[in-house]
Amino acid sequence: MKSPLRRRRRATTIYAAAAVVAGAVAVAVLPSGGDVTPLAAAVPDVPQVPQLAEPGTQSAGVVFANSGDGGQVCQSGAQWLRVRFTDLTLRGNDSVTVSGTKSGSYTFTAQHWPGKAFHTRAFEGDCVRIQPNLADSGSHYAVDSYQFGTQALAAATSIVAAVGDVCGSSCNQTAAVVKNMAPQALALAGDNAYDSGSSSDYRNNYDPQYGQFKSITYPTPGNHEYNTSGASGYFDYFGARAGERGKGYYSYDVGDWHFVALNSNITRDASSAQVTWLKNDLAANTKPCTAAYWHHPRFSKGDHGDNTSVTPFWNALYTAKADLIIAGHDHNYQRFAPSRPDGTRDDANGVRELLIGTGGRGFYSYDKSSAAVQEAGNANTFGVGKLTLTATDYRADFVPVAGRTYTDTTSGKCKKAGTGSPAFTVAASPSSVAVPAGTSRTVSVDVGATGGFTGSVALSVSGLPSGVTGSFSPSSVSAPGSSTLTLTASSSATGTATATITGTSGGVSKTAQLSVSVGDTAAGFTDDFESDKGWVVNASGSDTATTGRWERGDPEETREADGSVKQLGTTTSGTNCLVTGRLAGASDGANDVDGGLTSTTSPQISVPAGGKLTFSYTFAHGDNSSTADFLRVHVLDGTTKVKVFEKLGTSGVKVAGAWQTATVDLAQFAGHNVKLVVEAADASTASLWESAVDDVRVTG
Repeated sequence: MKSPLRRRRRATTIYAAAAVVAGAVAVAVLPSGGDVTPLAAAVPDVPQVPQLAEPGTQSAGVVFANSGDGGQVCQSGAQWLRVRFTDLTLRGNDSVTVSGTKSGSYTFTAQHWPGKAFHTRAFEGDCVRIQPNLADSGSHYAVDSYQFGTQALAAATSIVAAVGDVCGSSCNQTAAVVKNMAPQALALAGDNAYDSGSSSDYRNNYDPQYGQFKSITYPTPGNHEYNTSGASGYFDYFGARAGERGKGYYSYDVGDWHFVALNSNITRDASSAQVTWLKNDLAANTKPCTAAYWHHPRFSKGDHGDNTSVTPFWNALYTAKADLIIAGHDHNYQRFAPSRPDGTRDDANGVRELLIGTGGRGFYSYDKSSAAVQEAGNANTFGVGKLTLTATDYRADFVPVAGRTYTDTTSGKCKKAGTGSPAFTVAASPSSVAVPAGTSRTVSVDVGATGGFTGSVALSVSGLPSGVTGSFSPSSVSAPGSSTLTLTASSSATGTATATITGTSGGVSKTAQLSVSVGDTAAGFTDDFESDKGWVVNASGSDTATTGRWERGDPEETREADGSVKQLGTTTSGTNCLVTGRLAGASDGANDVDGGLTSTTSPQISVPAGGKLTFSYTFAHGDNSSTADFLRVHVLDGTTKVKVFEKLGTSGVKVAGAWQTATVDLAQFAGHNVKLVVEAADASTASLWESAVDDVRVTG
């Protein structure tokens, strides 16, 4: 049944803490008196990227999911809002654009889903517009709450205290500095409890002084923590706040800043799991400002000197246009100019390092040279870094302990804070298409928007093969939006060409390339999943899985606590495969198949004579599986679905992931146009189930 609201207007406006979804259209309900429900009552408690809000920020809950028309979330009196996505599953070129009514716009794509709920950056105005651009039935999204401020966004500030090399004999002095700052967070750059980071060191040396800040502390370990095997004292003391035991790297958000805590005591080369995680975390991040911290500095004039082993951290952060890096290890204070990973000064794109090893351990002198430019420093003053953060910039102060006079101040603009000039993009999906003579095929053309662009874009196509014509519906798109390009080949059409799709708005044009070939559809099929060949998730609309849905992507390895590999972090060729929830998540079962069936359906395949299907596959499950769980492949011949491959779960047995090869005889389908349907299911009681498929081939 359609909502009455839908008949009156296409967009939906949600004003406060209560809303209902009916027929996939969000219907707003104002709370009593128009007041916003308090945070604890309004906002569901779900796994999320931690979001620390600026003082004075308020929160409210909404229910807004999968409305194809989009809508608005509004708050009377708000100067800015940031919404929380609890789902952002986007396929292909699908996107969701969020825009403030006053300023600010961001287009979210598949790479921006970090595997759990997250808050967007703040958008100025008393409403945000949520505009989906979804062409794939497997794409979906959900917003369940928002934060807002009644002061100007430029005035919304957060304070983060940062220091390393702490307790030491003098951390009682720096603890007083932290307390006076009243920060929202305390970032520790390692060597927190001397001498060995043991449980007794934390209990007797650290906790009496810094334990008062435990609820706001976001730590990293130093080399002294690893003087105790596996840094067990550190992980025991901080618990989940320290990240996964044995890894110790994680991220969180403070206002419109994204903070990344890294572990420079474990493997950190360019191919390591930590650096791979870092790159993925930075790619998913949509905040305008980024800071990172760990123990060992890349650049230092102190006793330890420059450390090239953390260069992979710097490479990833420099590429992602990060703004600040905090380190310790040398027991002094050093401020460096914005730098490239090799130390070359780069005021436009470089990252500034602040070495703050002044938490309470005896001082180190300056006796080394450095590849980077040191702008300020001091080697005889205990103190703490004070980061004053806004949505566009930062101020960093070195605050000395009582009785000392050395101070230092610097500031900078966040590299990704500006919305940029309004612009639009044009993309075609798929990027290549075969049109048999005498038939038609369709292509989705997506028009994206950046920098708050909201204009109309006229579409045209040129360079088609002889005898092929193209028409758009609609022919003009309000960005962001999409259009369907229908290609029609006459009975005499021939040839292959690279056509150009052009979008024009005012005097600006953007293009996308589309490969078009004419002729009978070639028999057979090959897909290594390095590009989108047109597989459709949940094509029947009857899937029930709540997590672990099929997707094309680069899988991340998962392991059970006993080390048993479940989801493989490899493919049989290239980077991508078909996988049930590619991200590892916070635990081995975070993104496995749950809740029932997930399916994905291939594009149409013409089976040649003597047809044969070969593919690589892996499936894995815990000892809580059963024969109700499965990996299956069907051939869909018209409306007839024929099962041709099956692997079932086994109760009481753990099965580790391993790539295997399957071959299926398709001779009975020779000459037919069919589709492959790949299914995975956790179909009985909840269990751990992972599946992946790669290198699918249909040959004669």
